[in-house]
Amino acid sequence: MASSSGTKDEVGPPRTMSRRMTRAPTMVDQSDGSAADSELVPSSLASIAPILRVANEIEKDNPRVAYLCRFHAFEKAHRMDPTSNGRGIRQFKTYLLHRLEREEEETKPILAKNDPREIQKYYQIFYEKNIREGQYTKKPEEMAKIYQIATVLYDVLRTVVPQSKIDEQTQRYAKDVEEKKEQYEHYNILPLYAVGVKPAIMELPEIKAALRAIRNVENLPVFQMPEGKERTVNDILEWLALRFGFQKGNVANQREHLILLLANMDVRNKNLQDYELLDNHTVQKLMDKIFKNYQSWCKYLHFTQNLECPCGDRRQQSQLLYIGLYLLIWGEASNIRFMPECICYIFHRMAHEMYGTVFGNVEHVIGGAYQTAAQGDESFLRDVVTPIYEVLRKEARRNKSGKASHSEWRNYDDLNEYFWTKRCLKLGWPLDRKADFFVHSDVIKPANKGNNQAVGKRKPKTNFVELRTFWHLFRSFDRMWIFFIMALQAMIIIAWHQRLTSNVLFDEDVVRSVLSIFITAAILNFLRAVLDIVLSFNAWRSLKFTQILRYLLKFAIAAFWLVVMPVTYSRSIQNPSGIMRFFSNLGADWQSQSLYNYCIAIYLIPNMLAALLFLFPFLRRSLERSNWRIINMLMWWSQPKLYVGRGMHEDMFSLLKYTLFWITLLISKLAFSYYVEIMPLIEPTQTIMNLTVSSYDWHEFFPNVTHNIAVVIAIWAPVVLVYFTDTQIWYAIFSTVIGGIYGAFSHLGEIRTLGMLRARFESVPSAFSKRLVPYSKEEAKQHQRDDTWERINIAKFSQMWNEFILSMRNEDLISHREKNLLLVPYSSSDVSVVQWPPFLLASKIPIALDMAKDFKEKEDADFFKKIKNDDFMYFAIIECYETLRDLLLDLLLDDGDKKIIWQICEEVESSIQRRRFLRDFKMSGLPLLSDKLDKFLDLLMADYEDAQLYRSQIINMLQDIIEIIIQDVMNNGHEVLEKTHSLHHDEKREQKFERVKIDLLQSGSWMEKVVRLHLLLTVKESAINVPMNLEARRRITFFANSLFMIMPSAPKVRNMLSFSVLTPYYKEPVLYSTEELNKENEDGITTLFYLQKIYPDEWKNYLERINDPKHGSDNKDRSELDRQWVSYRGQTLARTVRGMMYYRETLELQCFLDFADDNAIFGGYRAIDINHRDYRILKEKAQALADMKFTYVVSCQVYGAQKKSSDAQDRSCYVNILNLMLKYPSLRVAYIDEREETIDGKTEKVYYSVLVKGGEKLDEEIYRIRLPGPPTEIGEGKPENQNHAIIFTRGEALQTIDMNQDNYFEEAFKMRNVLEELLKTHHGQRMPTILGLREHIFTGSVSSLAWFMSNQETSFVTIGQRILANPLRVRFHYGHPDIFDRIFHLTRGGMSKASKTINLSEDIFSGYNSTLRRGYVTHHEYIQVGKGRDVGMNQISLFEAKVANGNGEQTLSRDVYRLGRQFDFYRMLSFYFTTVGFYFSSMVTVLTVYVFLYGRVYMVLSGLEKRILDDPSIHQSKVLEEALATQSFFQLGLLLVLPMVMEIGLERGFRSAIGDFIVMQLQLASVFFTFQLGTKAHYYGRTLLHGGSKYRATGRGFVVFHAKFGDNYRMYSRSHFVKGLELFMLLIVYEVYGHSYRSSSLYFFITFSMWFLVASWLFAPFVFNPSGFEWQKTVDDWTDWKRWMGNRGGIGISPDKSWESWWNEEQEHLKYTNLRGRVLEIALSIRFFIYQYGIVYQLKISHGSKNILVYGLSWFVMATVLLVLKMVSMGRRKFGTDFQLMFRILKALLFLGFVSVMTVLFVVCGLVVSDIFAAILAFMPTGWALILIAQACRPCLKGIGIWDSVRELSRAYEAIMGLVIFTPIVVLSWFPFVSEFQTRLLFNQAFSRGLQISMILEGKKDKTSST
Repeated sequence: MASSSGTKDEVGPPRTMSRRMTRAPTMVDQSDGSAADSELVPSSLASIAPILRVANEIEKDNPRVAYLCRFHAFEKAHRMDPTSNGRGIRQFKTYLLHRLEREEEETKPILAKNDPREIQKYYQIFYEKNIREGQYTKKPEEMAKIYQIATVLYDVLRTVVPQSKIDEQTQRYAKDVEEKKEQYEHYNILPLYAVGVKPAIMELPEIKAALRAIRNVENLPVFQMPEGKERTVNDILEWLALRFGFQKGNVANQREHLILLLANMDVRNKNLQDYELLDNHTVQKLMDKIFKNYQSWCKYLHFTQNLECPCGDRRQQSQLLYIGLYLLIWGEASNIRFMPECICYIFHRMAHEMYGTVFGNVEHVIGGAYQTAAQGDESFLRDVVTPIYEVLRKEARRNKSGKASHSEWRNYDDLNEYFWTKRCLKLGWPLDRKADFFVHSDVIKPANKGNNQAVGKRKPKTNFVELRTFWHLFRSFDRMWIFFIMALQAMIIIAWHQRLTSNVLFDEDVVRSVLSIFITAAILNFLRAVLDIVLSFNAWRSLKFTQILRYLLKFAIAAFWLVVMPVTYSRSIQNPSGIMRFFSNLGADWQSQSLYNYCIAIYLIPNMLAALLFLFPFLRRSLERSNWRIINMLMWWSQPKLYVGRGMHEDMFSLLKYTLFWITLLISKLAFSYYVEIMPLIEPTQTIMNLTVSSYDWHEFFPNVTHNIAVVIAIWAPVVLVYFTDTQIWYAIFSTVIGGIYGAFSHLGEIRTLGMLRARFESVPSAFSKRLVPYSKEEAKQHQRDDTWERINIAKFSQMWNEFILSMRNEDLISHREKNLLLVPYSSSDVSVVQWPPFLLASKIPIALDMAKDFKEKEDADFFKKIKNDDFMYFAIIECYETLRDLLLDLLLDDGDKKIIWQICEEVESSIQRRRFLRDFKMSGLPLLSDKLDKFLDLLMADYEDAQLYRSQIINMLQDIIEIIIQDVMNNGHEVLEKTHSLHHDEKREQKFERVKIDLLQSGSWMEKVVRLHLLLTVKESAINVPMNLEARRRITFFANSLFMIMPSAPKVRNMLSFSVLTPYYKEPVLYSTEELNKENEDGITTLFYLQKIYPDEWKNYLERINDPKHGSDNKDRSELDRQWVSYRGQTLARTVRGMMYYRETLELQCFLDFADDNAIFGGYRAIDINHRDYRILKEKAQALADMKFTYVVSCQVYGAQKKSSDAQDRSCYVNILNLMLKYPSLRVAYIDEREETIDGKTEKVYYSVLVKGGEKLDEEIYRIRLPGPPTEIGEGKPENQNHAIIFTRGEALQTIDMNQDNYFEEAFKMRNVLEELLKTHHGQRMPTILGLREHIFTGSVSSLAWFMSNQETSFVTIGQRILANPLRVRFHYGHPDIFDRIFHLTRGGMSKASKTINLSEDIFSGYNSTLRRGYVTHHEYIQVGKGRDVGMNQISLFEAKVANGNGEQTLSRDVYRLGRQFDFYRMLSFYFTTVGFYFSSMVTVLTVYVFLYGRVYMVLSGLEKRILDDPSIHQSKVLEEALATQSFFQLGLLLVLPMVMEIGLERGFRSAIGDFIVMQLQLASVFFTFQLGTKAHYYGRTLLHGGSKYRATGRGFVVFHAKFGDNYRMYSRSHFVKGLELFMLLIVYEVYGHSYRSSSLYFFITFSMWFLVASWLFAPFVFNPSGFEWQKTVDDWTDWKRWMGNRGGIGISPDKSWESWWNEEQEHLKYTNLRGRVLEIALSIRFFIYQYGIVYQLKISHGSKNILVYGLSWFVMATVLLVLKMVSMGRRKFGTDFQLMFRILKALLFLGFVSVMTVLFVVCGLVVSDIFAAILAFMPTGWALILIAQACRPCLKGIGIWDSVRELSRAYEAIMGLVIFTPIVVLSWFPFVSEFQTRLLFNQAFSRGLQISMILEGKKDKTSST
């Protein structure tokens, strides 16, 4: 192998390594080519990757040196791991060895005779060519790469050439490289150390000033290095790193972060173009912002703030030291960033230390400073971050992957709240590892090591315990429940008395009875006090004594009132009876009658005080926020002492708005409840209570219960439930109305059609310059009447408008022709009128020609008046005239010819002035002229081959035109000719118009005029249809409309807020591969074909674009272009990145418009000449400012793993992400890198946060920061992914964008306006902390489901959030286009919360957190971002399940509890009904159906209903039905449709809205919404009872595939089918046994809504399943389902393969639930026993007996049946194989036995056939109940050994359920028309756009169309 002397003996790997290995390399796919090997290095050999990269880099240049580099890499790898123990190392070495052996043969030295000379020679040439000459000409990023290569080459050279033989020149070069390489490292945005060619960004004065400020290290103590030298530092961050041991990567990252922050903030305060020094005010402002939370924490804990700054010169330096220290701590804190007060504590201690170092160690004598020892590179990570991280990690292990109860372990909040008390001081500094915080009970026993189980006594929770119980809803929103319960009681009392007296309100008895509500209040307050103690019991050990005392005192006082209220009340009643007598005797000594009234007065004092404070929010705010001990003592009773949630009250005006909203709403709701729900029920209730029922239809256990109380409960229970949920309906109505009004006032929907756009287009440029062009007020006043000013404005508008139109062309939304019709000419300086886009002027010229031709009168005035009536026509005529004149003058070379043209023009103009135009010109000749011109312009636009022929054609046409003008149009044309002849007596008598300038056709701007003139003359059809594409229309109208909405005025780019965009990404599609495009589904349809049919116009435009030679796509691979076209229509990362990069494009355009001179602006953005020095500088400045203002980071968590993976899918993701970086140089990718490193002889996994950017061909690493451990193990994946990357973002604002979003050029243009909102103060001192933006859902066109979903989502993100933000003031953060105040959030825990399970809906928690920490959230609708949504039934259900789970977890969370308790009453109502209340109401709606039906079944089966209705005093009663009618309104999903209709009405007109509503109902939207109601209710309820919520990946593909019956069954069995069948049976029993209300139409309405619910729950998944009723598919589904039901389960068998595995997985939640959950589950199952108990007494065979023995006998029958089934299954197992005959005999005997028993029953006992059906109805539910109880008691049953029997019984039930649901599908599949009808229903959206969906689904693919 390679050697120093050219022989093969001296150097090389040991011979053992050179042996060929037998195993083939698995690490690298050889087909990838050599470029891949450097990226596939095993993680433990990461340090050799750069060597291999260099080898690939120089391969073409010198293959032999490349071989030597690889050889060096191999040797190094061998040294690092000689035994090849690491993962993937053996395969990698083998691969490399094979390659080296091959290359040794193939490569030979080129420059010298042997290898040592070769490499030295190459190194010298490389240095001279690239470094010596390059440093003055090459850019910093190129130099960084060159220095990297040079460094590696020298390393290789030293191994090949012995030290003594390296020549002097090489050593000199190497030394130079070593000294300078620091200056040329890869940088992110600022090349801070670049020498030579300085990039424009480094020349900006603000950057220079910031750099100068942080490089001021005067007077800072000097560091002593271990070798005794003094260490100099360049800037204060480097000094801090040496003092505290921060990592190099972190320091570099925060250095740039700080410089950019300072520069951006500083430049806003200055109007100067150039300045030297950073403003002190800027540093102070940044300091206030960053340390606001720290200062408030110090005040809260009464600590002294460690932020002392000396006055004078050193003030700025010390402020920057504090800011730098905080940022460095934050930058390295990893998961601790979620614990802001923990970071405050660390900073508090370190700032104190730093102050001591800087100011405390000055020697008095000399005035010098002590030298301080420098800390190691990772000491901060090791000594501070890792210990705290380890605590987090141990706690996270207790979570058992989300299966443990929340109360078992401490989450981020618990650990952070430890730092809300002075106890945190016990941690000491340096951190004391023996402190209580670190001593952990987590001792892992060897037996448990495998599953990381925590053992030992756990630490208590802090301040709050998230227990799984519904009581949280009462505890968090207690005031609301108390209010509603008291109102209900009062209304019932008043209604009860109203029948007796007319003047009910002033009756003394009534008033006294109503006052009893205070007893209820006392009971409920007592309940609250008990809940406070019980639910927080697990946290008691961590609570302060004062908090515990408060809980106990509250309990004692509540108990006191609980006794006093009833006692004093009973004393105030004459002749008390029953329980009241007992209470009245208790209080017999207090004779005063009015004592109760006094008690009420005393009881209400706290409420009076609260009401008083409510009216003065500013007072309450300052009281709550105060840290004075005296005020804290006063406030101690009213609120728990917590760091967050204090003083969140709004200003007076906001308070009045939402108070008014709620008071009106509550009055409406209570009036409705009183008159419709309560009042009508009173009379029947009184009658029923007075009835006596003597006989029952069953064995009544409590025959002597008075007042038929059970019937009263059965009637009232559903009504009471409706009473509690109908507020949700009222909220929907009110919010719709108010939201609509607000929307109208915000000018939404003023331009919603192209007609409206054309009508208002004239005012669009002025609106544009008013809103989107930055001007100071002085400028505006100065130029108000200036004509050039207006022209510049229009020119600026046209630049932006044209870029917008071109972006739509590039997205294929419009065709070339539409593009030309929509473009505005850049340079309007040649024409005297405004040049509007041709789509406004289209057909104006043809109409004017017709008018002129037919105009009979001879008066010019009338003619011109007619033309001037239409502005656009007037503009078009002038423009055509002037353009034609200019074109002809430009084209002609001969002065005489030009003179003729001028002469004609003079004639025209003078005749117009003399008002003789109609007399001097013949209008009849104009059409002929127009036709000729049309042909002439066509000719000019045509391509030509023979120049001579082409020239002669042009000359002919030109002569024809002049002839027509002179002879057919002008009356005195010959005079004109003669006049010019007399002036020009040429010697050469050549023909006129023979010399033309044909090379003008190459001029772009000239041809632009030709094309425009041609369009003006020829486009005849009205342009009302341009553009045709609906999306293009929507975008144009929305953009034009937004210009008339209220928004802040635009600042100049230089003064705007800087911002970042952050997108978390895991493994979703980046760009679809060619295989995915062409992969056929089961119907033979490919994705590409499907999309061609869904977007036919866009496909056509795409083909037109790529076939256009000007587009330059010939060199691009067609399949690559197809991939992009498809990916930009899906929910892919490529689409998101393209959208976000529009921000950068618009910034560059805005810079051009801000800084360019007038000539450049009139010349046009696209037309500027980059070679011109000024314009080149302008372009560079624009790019520099764009870099400074905008950063885009995509957090690709597993990019590092994908890079090294050998899996094709992962490799494809890696390559696609890399290509995105290469395509967009300013895109940054952050990822978590996992490496194996040898530490103390042991291999350990080490984790890094890494930031990379695109290089020349591969990615280049910028920063690498080591982490204390795997970051994603502790919390939820997505927030952890965001958190690790947030340190790489920049700027003062941060937009969070999800991976399924999109952006648009024209919207990106408004970004700087939106960012100004962050600087606006709202009501006093508050600035917004989160800006909400609206979204446009772009997936609505796929199917009707996608359309429902997109409408629902659109209404939520527009009208829904509009009303939440204003007036209700409870908007939080719901997802991802929101813009955060970055500094506010990074000092308060980040953009989301991440505790496992509880923070499942991580985004809304950041809104909660922001509000609790006094943030302010707003919502803005003048800008929008695209968003994709799920499009298939199953995906939508998964999404709904995820959100419902998230809401279940929110209900248990401390954030909801704190907001619910700390908001004032009305804001708390808003909060409840727009978050968890909506889901609770959904659940109660479903519960109402159950309660109603079970109550009715009880009445029917017990015979009570019949007895009561037979009673003569009862009239037919409809009241219950009336009261319940509202519930069905909720259930049918009409709630969700209301805001939808309002929003569509606002934005697209109410006619469209009503049309859409009708179409939605025809497409069964109600079925869909009813079905989703079931999803919400099921998952919300289950989460609260048992937990088990998890992140559900919903999949974002193009879903038009048929879901198998088995898939649907597995997905919906528990959430819908079981419940649907139960309700079905209830309805059947009610129908069969109760023949009561047949005449009531309302009865029909109520049961109809319930039948509808049942049908929706059982069949919606099949109705919305493509090809759901196609016969062949149905047969296949049945086969698949049967196979699945029969398969045995077992370890490793997935749920979709076997019923058993699935059944076990379905009970997963019961495995981990607590005892309370099991007991509840059993209690709920008991309801199924009512069927058997009620029905057996109705059987004919029971002969009317009411004896309890009848019921006993039914259980005997049940047991017998189960026993027989058990015998059969045991017989099958025991005898089925060996004793076949025995088994058959056994079956025969059982059959004979069964027949004989049935015969006896029929003949002797009087059994009838109907009894058999009744028995099935009776016994089936009982069996199901037994199964449910068995599942809850699974551990016991497994011990007894009867679990197998339970499983077999379940299988039988499951099979029956499947059969019941499947039968109707089979029947419908028989009829072919059903399938066609279903297709039409599902894809109506597409049908209405003329698409071939039926063809798509049937798979009759037209093969030619996709080619």
